[in-house]
Amino acid sequence: MSAITETTLTRERILRLFPDVASTNVEKSNTQDSQLFDGYDEEQVRLMEEVCIVLDWNDIPCGSASKKTCHLMSNINSGLLHRAFSVFLFNDKNELLLQQRADEKITFPGMWTNTCCSHPLSIPSEIGHDLPSSILGVKRAAQRKLEQELGIKKTDVPINNFHFLTRIHYKAASNGVWGEHEIDYILFIRANPSLEPNPNEVKDVKYVTADSLRTMFEDKDLTFTPWFKLICETYLFDWWNNIDDVSSFREEDIRRML
Repeated sequence: MSAITETTLTRERILRLFPDVASTNVEKSNTQDSQLFDGYDEEQVRLMEEVCIVLDWNDIPCGSASKKTCHLMSNINSGLLHRAFSVFLFNDKNELLLQQRADEKITFPGMWTNTCCSHPLSIPSEIGHDLPSSILGVKRAAQRKLEQELGIKKTDVPINNFHFLTRIHYKAASNGVWGEHEIDYILFIRANPSLEPNPNEVKDVKYVTADSLRTMFEDKDLTFTPWFKLICETYLFDWWNNIDDVSSFREEDIRRML
C-alpha cells in the first residue's frame, strides 16, 4: 500500500484508478454487491447508493462516486477520498448531544459519536466550488441529515447558526471490508431542538458534559467512532472550553491526521 500524499491524490490518478468515479450516479446491483451487502439492513443498503463528492488532496472536487465505492477499504487503501462533515450540537447548558449509531449501520454500528456525521451529496446545492461555497454546502447537508437521523427541524438549526471551525483529513477502518477516508468539515451549533431519532439510524442519544464524556471514554464496554475519538483526543475539549468564542478557531488549512 503506497503512502497517501499530495502527489498520489491527483485528479488524473483518481479518475484512472477508480473508473466508477463520475461514471454514473446510481450503480446497478450485481453479484458482488449481493455478497457485500448480504445480511445488512435493506434501508442502509439503499443509502449506499447515495453519491458522495470525490476529492483530491486539496479538497477540490474531481468527480462523484457512490457511498459504497467511497467506503470500500480496497478503494480507500488505493487513495480514494471523499468529503464529509461532523456536527457538534450543544444545548443552552453547554452540553454536547451524542448519538449511538444504530446496529443496522453498515459502518461503525453501535458506536457512540458526535451529534451527526455524514456526507454532502454531489448535487449543486451541496458540492461547492471553493471553500465558502463548500462550507455552505456542508451546512445544508447537515440540516438534511439532522432531520433524517434525529428528527431535528431545519428551523431549529438555521444555516447561519452553524459555525465552521476546520477540516480534518483522516483514514480509519471499520472492518475488513468497510472504512472511511475523508476530509471532514467540523461544524458547531448551539440549539435546543426537539428530538425524534430515526431507529434505523440512531440507537440512543444523550447530552453530556465534558466531564461525563471523559468518564464515558473510561468505560471499556463503550465503543466510539474513530473520527470522534480522534477529535476528542486533540481539539474538542479546547474548543468546548471556549465555546462562546468558537469562531476564533476557524481556519482554512486542512489538518492532516493520517
